[in-house]
Amino acid sequence: MMRTIIYGITLGSLILTSGADAVSAPDETSTSKFSGKLSQNRQIIAQSNINTTAIERAVFQEINNYRGSKNLPVLLRNSACDNQARIHSQNMAKGRVSFGHSGFSQRVKAIGIPFIAAGENVAYNQGYTDPAKQAVQSWLRSPGHLANIKGKYNLTGIGVAVGPNSKIYVTQIFLRV
Repeated sequence: MMRTIIYGITLGSLILTSGADAVSAPDETSTSKFSGKLSQNRQIIAQSNINTTAIERAVFQEINNYRGSKNLPVLLRNSACDNQARIHSQNMAKGRVSFGHSGFSQRVKAIGIPFIAAGENVAYNQGYTDPAKQAVQSWLRSPGHLANIKGKYNLTGIGVAVGPNSKIYVTQIFLRV
């Protein structure tokens, strides 16, 4: 089975003027997006109060809600994909790797599932009451991220980790098997 890995390293950014930020990096080329708007629900959240499992579930639900609204099949969550996505988010949060897609090929191989295609979206944000929605909304405004979200994938994994200053890192891996 031929493996196709959609991969590229170009950062897409959403910069908010109030000091809260959300940045995402697709695995495909995208253009930077700038916005002066800030969510009215912005609130600084203490790091110890952040439930990463709930954020992972919320990202999964947001992505599948979007796919359903476009008459695309829902993605199935896979624990091996979740694990690799979570490790990558933890490594970015701890500064072990820079924000982006370094090691993407190794991550998808470590999942251990033969696949036809793979993709990855990463994001970080800080200071939002709904960090999952913020990450997904920034991905939906970015052509590269949107291509992954709408892609012909059937499995996904989502991993969230919290870094210094309550910065929330999100990784979503997509597989077509």
